Amino acid sequence: MRLSLRRLAVFAALWLAACGEEPRVLPLPTPARSDLVVLVAPGPLTYAEGEGGQPTGLEVDLIRAFAADLGVEPRFIPVGAGEIPARLDQGQAHFAAAWYSPDPQTEAPAATAFASSRDVIVQHEASLPLEAPGDLAGRQLHVLAGTRQAQTARRLSETVPGLEVVEYGAGGAVELLEAVAGRRVDRALVDSATLAVALQFVPSIEATLELPQEHPVAWQFGKRFNPELKARSAAFLERARQDGSLARILDRYLGHVRRLKNGDVVRFLERKESVLPRLRRHFLAAQNSSGIDWRLLAALAYHESQWDPEAVSPTGVRGIMMLTEETADHLGVGNRLDPRESIEAGARYLATLRDQLPAAIAEPDRSWMALAAYNLGPGHFNAGRTLARQLRADADSWYELKRILPLLAQPKYYERLKSGRARGGEAVILVENIRSYYDILVRHEPARFLVAETPAPDRKRLSPAAR
Repeated sequence: MRLSLRRLAVFAALWLAACGEEPRVLPLPTPARSDLVVLVAPGPLTYAEGEGGQPTGLEVDLIRAFAADLGVEPRFIPVGAGEIPARLDQGQAHFAAAWYSPDPQTEAPAATAFASSRDVIVQHEASLPLEAPGDLAGRQLHVLAGTRQAQTARRLSETVPGLEVVEYGAGGAVELLEAVAGRRVDRALVDSATLAVALQFVPSIEATLELPQEHPVAWQFGKRFNPELKARSAAFLERARQDGSLARILDRYLGHVRRLKNGDVVRFLERKESVLPRLRRHFLAAQNSSGIDWRLLAALAYHESQWDPEAVSPTGVRGIMMLTEETADHLGVGNRLDPRESIEAGARYLATLRDQLPAAIAEPDRSWMALAAYNLGPGHFNAGRTLARQLRADADSWYELKRILPLLAQPKYYERLKSGRARGGEAVILVENIRSYYDILVRHEPARFLVAETPAPDRKRLSPAAR
């Protein structure tokens, strides 16, 4: 019955819209009445279909949390950003998520902001840089229809002679940036946060000019909306801001994306094509025995050794997973320079570190903490968690812990700990870089490689990609 009532509410609004009648505002969703219906514009920070067809994205996670707060289920309807105003006016959804900023000159204030960003002009890295908006005179500037950047570009065209604003119609934000990288488009105006994420996948573009105004990012309500729902969303976001859950969601998608340089991404992509194919079967075998996503293992191995099975460091760690002699002996590794042995042992070690973490630590933080322990050793890592509790930080949150671990190198902090000094800052850098490498592999390596022939019987499969 509940499902029928939910469908009836949405279908009724769609039927009224099709008949050209004024639809009623969708009622406040309740457990007995309806889902939270949200229009979503696909993009790196809004909505994408993850593996298994499950929606993923920063705004998706935030909406899920809001729906849970209301006690209902979210229902996502993917649409183009340009379609959103009309669909909202037709009562097809409660609100929309499109990394949206209202136009202060023409629109009423939006819902409570949960983030902010700027507009950035991007070009191919080989293009001559722009020093001021006036340099756009007589040139084309591509934008996505229905976005804040489309409004900004049209406003620029009123003051910059000969500036032609072109709406890009062959895809979303990533596709537009790929068109710039492929020189099918000369330049584009995009969102700064979206660009930061996309640079992990499209390295041959460059932010040539960032416009100074900072814009709030919020959910988009139509001209007619449910005032109680809007008030509930504002209260939810305020609580999320105060309890740190909003900061953790933002960090999950944006906390690591500006660390790699363009050259780092280019080299990684090149070695993904030239070196990874020879090693993939070893990572897949290690996934089967450890339950850890092979792409996470591959990202770790790349950071450790650049996928060089014969790598040796000045401190004596060796092999593709850079195992110490003590760790290798403990894991029964006969030859650290054998990539199969090294990868298998590194995966088992990482799985052990993960399994030792308290059950309260959820993914993806569980993966990131296991990686930090892999770098620091469990003694120093647990000392970092102890220090976090002493400083009244959340030791179960990677967002909190990555601010604490660098303190392990400071005498005023490590002198109070049994384990002594540690290079906690290096562990944070390792984890954040691996997160970026992992994101790249998730985007480029198809899910069919994740099928395991003999799943590990006693381990839960680790999937930080399902964020």
